[in-house]
Amino acid sequence: MLLLISRSITYNRLPLFCSVSITRNRLRTQRMSTSTPNKATVPPTPRPSASLVLINERNEVLMVQRNPHASTFAGATVFPGGNLDKKQDSSLKITAIREAFEESGLLIARPSDSLSRTLSDAVLDEARFAVHGQTKTFQQFMNENNLIADTESLLPFTTWITPIEAPRRFYTQFYVAFLPETSASGFMAGSKQERLPKPDGGQEVIAARFIRPEEALAEFNARKIKFMPPQYYILYTLSNILRGATSTFEERVAVQRLSSGNFGRMTINPRRLVQPQSSSDATTLTYEGDETRGGPSGRLHRVVVKIGKGGITTAITLHRNFDIFTEIEPHVSGVSSKL
Repeated sequence: MLLLISRSITYNRLPLFCSVSITRNRLRTQRMSTSTPNKATVPPTPRPSASLVLINERNEVLMVQRNPHASTFAGATVFPGGNLDKKQDSSLKITAIREAFEESGLLIARPSDSLSRTLSDAVLDEARFAVHGQTKTFQQFMNENNLIADTESLLPFTTWITPIEAPRRFYTQFYVAFLPETSASGFMAGSKQERLPKPDGGQEVIAARFIRPEEALAEFNARKIKFMPPQYYILYTLSNILRGATSTFEERVAVQRLSSGNFGRMTINPRRLVQPQSSSDATTLTYEGDETRGGPSGRLHRVVVKIGKGGITTAITLHRNFDIFTEIEPHVSGVSSKL
């Protein structure tokens, strides 16, 4: 059960548009090899982290824009998330819930007893900044208000490992959670409410909003916002499921099926393809199950990206020509031995 505080929110609509290139035709066969790092260079160990994809009853996804001066993913639009804090987080699910609270103000929690009360925006915002500033731990805040993080509502939705060429690497578990319909009642009634998302004062993010997956993809394709490949991949996946103006039971079941199947358990460890005599400024990254990564002949699971300043992608084309519900082999969903 999710407990959130409600306030009005304004939505800006864009024409539904998604220009993702998916092909079932096999690309022209080329002699390709997977690049390997310089043997003298030891790639940094990926840091454990978590990210939360929150979906409201209008099939919109919560996204935040990172500070342009951030040390990683500067200016990118991402799902709320961050690194595991061993002093605060007992699990990656707690990391995801804590980071979502710090960055957007949305608290995914349930009452620990009948004495739980409705928390005002002022109390929640004060707690956000205190937790972020490390003057109070997230668990202390939860205990003070008789709340328990609702980890049971989080569904695993792929894990991503930053490529070995990157100076900073992360081992990120993505989760999906559905926000139920808004309610006017408070915590005492065990209600499920949606609080207006808002940025954290520019400390890590400068904007927070709900947006439909296909609209977010359209904004990226128009170069209005910046994505990294994991966000693009997950948004594209959801855009093919969350098609209606309101969330339906069937759509939620479809997402739950993906989560509980090989897709949800899949660890994606992108590898760069070296294509001899290529004059293109684009880079091809292959994913698990691609024909160059142990998949059957003709299987495509890759992206073609163009990379701008700071390592932020400016264009992404996804090639995925298989059924993610039924055609992901069990061995593909395992953790790669090469981190």
